[in-house]
Amino acid sequence: MLKIDGLRLSPDEEPEVLASRVLRLLKVRELQDLRILRRSVDARGEAALVYTVEVSVANENAVLRTVRSRHVSRSTPETAYRLPAAAAAPGVSPVVTGAGPAGLFCALVLAKAGLRPILLERGRPVERRQADVETFWRTGTLDLRSNVQFGEGGAGAFSGGKLNTGTRDLRHRFILEMLVSCGAPEDILIDAKPHVGTDKLHTALIALRRELLALGADIRFESQLTDLQTENGALSGITVTGPRGAYPLPCRALVLAPGHSARDTFELLYARGVPMEAKPFAVGVRIEHRQSDIDAAQYRQFAGHPGLPASSYQLVCHLPDGRSAYSFCVCPGGEVVAAASESCGVVTNGMGEFARDRENINGALLVNVTPEDFGGEGPLAGIAFQRKLERAAFRLGGGGYAAPAQLVGDFLSGRPSERAGRVIPSYRPSVLLTDLRQCLPPFVCQALLEALPLLGRKLQGYDAPDAVMTAVESRSSSPVRIPRDETYQSAVRGLFPCGEGAGYAGGILSAASDGMRAAEHLIEQL
Repeated sequence: MLKIDGLRLSPDEEPEVLASRVLRLLKVRELQDLRILRRSVDARGEAALVYTVEVSVANENAVLRTVRSRHVSRSTPETAYRLPAAAAAPGVSPVVTGAGPAGLFCALVLAKAGLRPILLERGRPVERRQADVETFWRTGTLDLRSNVQFGEGGAGAFSGGKLNTGTRDLRHRFILEMLVSCGAPEDILIDAKPHVGTDKLHTALIALRRELLALGADIRFESQLTDLQTENGALSGITVTGPRGAYPLPCRALVLAPGHSARDTFELLYARGVPMEAKPFAVGVRIEHRQSDIDAAQYRQFAGHPGLPASSYQLVCHLPDGRSAYSFCVCPGGEVVAAASESCGVVTNGMGEFARDRENINGALLVNVTPEDFGGEGPLAGIAFQRKLERAAFRLGGGGYAAPAQLVGDFLSGRPSERAGRVIPSYRPSVLLTDLRQCLPPFVCQALLEALPLLGRKLQGYDAPDAVMTAVESRSSSPVRIPRDETYQSAVRGLFPCGEGAGYAGGILSAASDGMRAAEHLIEQL
């Protein structure tokens, strides 16, 4: 097999053109097989779709000797992920707490090894969770147990299902293939920036749940870890609070995959002496533009072409004082969503469905913060810092989970906003146009003031006067880390912290793969 990269097609050309391009490049008359390995969009210069393909031809060695192109090479088969060998189920089942990406894929690996794990999730199944979240967005009535942060699928279930990551891990292909087998779009196997969409991700989560149940997993919804017991520095049992009240559960191995918003769980662990530390993260706003404007800036004459996806962006700038401002979790054709999980706090996030066909594009615009910025001591100081910002945003929005918002032009000019321009805010239940300086820390405001014009030079229109900033984006990543050793265990033996909430991942794919590694180490210990 041969691999050919860098094959560029204009938006007007169909993928079927690839075969004729390859024939000309290799100077052969026939291809025995052609498979697309990767597809990306290159918006530099004239917009194009760029493909990497794998082909089979007769007399492969002779073709390689004849072709003089750095884009042609012998294909090297990818190493496939191998599940741990099946093991005898222990007398006391391993427990996984948290049914986000880390917890789900940890439980999947354990279940495939025959260990019959118990999976605890404080929230509800995704079908019921969808209804609870929609009620919150429509009415401002927040369910503290079932919301954008808590429930089957974790926070990622309402963030558009973006699966891009900056790390390479052979587990990633396993995760993508598992999602496709559960109903996710097959395009995620080839796209450079795979995207499931919140709507299709919910369907895949239901199928994944059925797979876990068929493998012998015991899934308990509305069941929260509320205490743990130790003996001689090792876990001996836990307390679970479920629909019928609290009950003890024997436990010798507990995978902690709580998600970045499980503040009460972090407080419990701290109170029980589990070592934890504050870690840096980032805060800021959600910034919205019209998708057509960003398409025009990125694709130029091809803006709006049906052969191109809704454009995205990735921006960063480093400021003179050492801070950075950057885009994160960009949602083309999406909406800004209310993501609170506590009373009297406003939290924003971004979400997009598979079609990515809404009027606006939104992304987080974040400024890095460190423990020195938190204004407190101890491992939970970052949580207090987040909570302070969220409550300030709630007060400034006027209550009812309305979010404060401001136009970029008004923010740069130092005046409150009074009316929207061309960009209509998508956040529900509602926004109140105001002055974001009243809820954001001065150092964050200063960083945004310096960054917006710089980022506008990198992407035309990013600092457009009628772009809308909605506050506050405070849950970009976990504010704590639970240290673990080379066996993935905490100093409390039998505790296996993993995923985004424990401070070891930054997105669906990286969290899921970290959960798989935790399962592998747990099986090794058994």
